[in-house]
Amino acid sequence: MIIVRLAVAWATVAAFAVFGGGWLGGLAAPLVAAGLFAWLFAVILWSAFGVVHEAEELAHRLGEPYGTLVLTLAIVIIEVALVAAVMLGAKAAPTLGRDTMFAVIMIVMNGLVGLGLILGGLRHHRQNYNLDGAGAYLAAIIPLTTIALIIPNFTRSTPDGSLTTLQAVAFSVLTVVLYGIFLLLQTGRHSDFFTDAAKPGDPVTQAAPHPDAGRGAILRHAGLLIVSLVPIVLLSKSLAAILDHGIAALGAPPALGGVIIAAIVFTPEGISALKAIRRDQLQRAINLCLGAVTSTVGLTVPAVLGIGLLSGQRVVLGLAPAEMAVLAMTLLLSVITFSRQGTTVLEGAVHLVVFLTYLTLIFSP
Repeated sequence: MIIVRLAVAWATVAAFAVFGGGWLGGLAAPLVAAGLFAWLFAVILWSAFGVVHEAEELAHRLGEPYGTLVLTLAIVIIEVALVAAVMLGAKAAPTLGRDTMFAVIMIVMNGLVGLGLILGGLRHHRQNYNLDGAGAYLAAIIPLTTIALIIPNFTRSTPDGSLTTLQAVAFSVLTVVLYGIFLLLQTGRHSDFFTDAAKPGDPVTQAAPHPDAGRGAILRHAGLLIVSLVPIVLLSKSLAAILDHGIAALGAPPALGGVIIAAIVFTPEGISALKAIRRDQLQRAINLCLGAVTSTVGLTVPAVLGIGLLSGQRVVLGLAPAEMAVLAMTLLLSVITFSRQGTTVLEGAVHLVVFLTYLTLIFSP
């Protein structure tokens, strides 16, 4: 299956390298555009599942929190590549970075968390996790999202949610520094925050090493992860062109582009998180979900602002007023959800209601 997946992915890359110019020139024909989109969507999504599979193999061998960190970073690289491809395309997309980050936050922190807590609550009644880890994620997510998506609306230098050059450079540096500090905490002295907390009365046990945890196995899966990831990056420009054309032709809301990119990128990781919840591994699911949001904002903001500065494009990060209210509600609700031990169906239902509110605002702002 791995060989077939890689063969299909790289054959698609070769086909678009040779014939892509002619194919993309015929997007005015609806059937051609739909067929090319379905082809690329399926190949990229299948490749993304391959990336997640190899990242999970590395996770089993490296242990927490390194395993989920590898997975989230791989997924975010795909997301940044797709956003960059659209931004560097022929048509300017000043709000795409913002829309994609906001879509990731809503899909993960409301849709995925809500569905996961409901499924976990129905199956296990009440699930526990490490409070310190969830608190660390939220301590990083709240300032990262506020700096990126809210503060631009309240500066006096620009009237439209964009940033001056000085602000763009400063916000990029601050975002990278904060994310770097978080990574040092996650992989250094406080790595125990991101593992399952020992329950009272549980014996202290050491995790058994994976039977195939040698250096050769790690390098093999790392290599497969890279060769699965590269086709996604190479195909992202073609998908971006089709996506941009389709949204314009259908008269769909521009924010839909960010939702589609977020859905393509985070569907495999979302499935991994839901599987972890079914196995009563809520901490791993939290690492995947909240780690994805932290990495997305921490890496997308400097990438998008950097592309804007280098290409001279205007980048709009500030959310609309209704979206700011939904983001504030999401952050507050997440603090409440992850501020006490144990989660239930109720928290999941509330998060899902907020997610449905977000979807409504996309089509009826």
